Amino acid sequence: MQSINTYDFKGKRAIIRFDFNVPLSGNLEVTDDTRIRAAVPTIKKVLDGGGSIVAMSHLGRPEGVENKFSLKHIIPVLEKLAGRKVLFAPDCMGAEAAEMSKNLKAGEILLLENLRFYAEEEGKPRLPKDSPQEVKDAAKAELKASQKQFVEKLASYANCYVNDAFGTAHRAHASTALIAAKFPNDKMFGYIMTGELNAVDKVLDAPERPFTAILGGSKVSSKITIIKRLLDKVDNLILGGGMSFTFIKAKGGKIGNSLCEDVELAREIMAAAEARKVKLYLPSEVLIADGFSAEANTRLCNIYEIPDGWEGLDASPKTTEEWREVIKQSKTILWNGPVGVFEIDKFAGGTKAVAEIVAEATTEGAYSLIGGGDSVAAINKFGLANKVSYVSTGGGALLEYMEGIDLPGVKAIKE
Repeated sequence: MQSINTYDFKGKRAIIRFDFNVPLSGNLEVTDDTRIRAAVPTIKKVLDGGGSIVAMSHLGRPEGVENKFSLKHIIPVLEKLAGRKVLFAPDCMGAEAAEMSKNLKAGEILLLENLRFYAEEEGKPRLPKDSPQEVKDAAKAELKASQKQFVEKLASYANCYVNDAFGTAHRAHASTALIAAKFPNDKMFGYIMTGELNAVDKVLDAPERPFTAILGGSKVSSKITIIKRLLDKVDNLILGGGMSFTFIKAKGGKIGNSLCEDVELAREIMAAAEARKVKLYLPSEVLIADGFSAEANTRLCNIYEIPDGWEGLDASPKTTEEWREVIKQSKTILWNGPVGVFEIDKFAGGTKAVAEIVAEATTEGAYSLIGGGDSVAAINKFGLANKVSYVSTGGGALLEYMEGIDLPGVKAIKE
């Protein structure tokens, strides 16, 4: 495995897997350039080193060629952020892509069309769900053969491979896992991947203590593996959001119409936390509503006494103030998941308060990692992304890496 810091890109064409899966408006204009902006350091490193770039990515979940998922729509933003003109190959497998990559000059960028216009990228046949099994088997075998050709064609465009798409590192796709084998001595991580892996390793493997994890979101079931792993690492565990009501129910509280899953699972987690001497914090008071909407009636309520017909939708100021002391005393902070329905402003107060407290703790010397799509959206919504130590772009990849799962996109580079 090479290092992007020491690799000699002079005269080389680097094929780089980026994550340019960005949101587009109805007019097909980029509405959030975070992921493109994050790719700029890797782009500059290669170009400043005398190399050229063949950029590849996916956008959305197309079922074939669809204009609304064309990567041509991101070119104006990419050009502005990279400070370079961007060439475009309208078919990532076409003769034009091969010719354009062959003729790339040092300092130039070629963007390939959406990889997922081809089923070979994900390696999944596109068939009706009710297709006979024999048809599925035949399509799968045929796709496997064509996927090999797909990978070989992409690899032929360049002399070296860089994976800088942490957001897709948990997928064993052609452009993230399979292509790396074509560059046994010339493959490496980009700066996004390096930063993501270093940030998580720092938090999970060498945290400065006290170490506090804040987990939110709606479901305990979706975070169970992470919770179990964190119990062996953290000093404090704050549980908020929809998942907290399962724990309150397990402790005998009345939660009204609030979300609730496996109560026995919650009891197991609480027992495990106690056995490992991990301090577990739950909300004491929540903002409840008589409906899931901005127009609903609301009031503050003891979390153990939520009446029927009402549901908890946000952590209250009383609760976040109780958490403040724990967070502010921490030297390492991991935050994954909002503590309320922050997408609705009426129920965003708790999540905003947590974001502000984490930012304050960071300013005072703590190391803070914000991960998971909703947490990242929240920290950006409240304008605090530059006030914390690291904001992950990973989403599902980050969660799996935190769970201890070998990510195909990471393994392929390290092998």
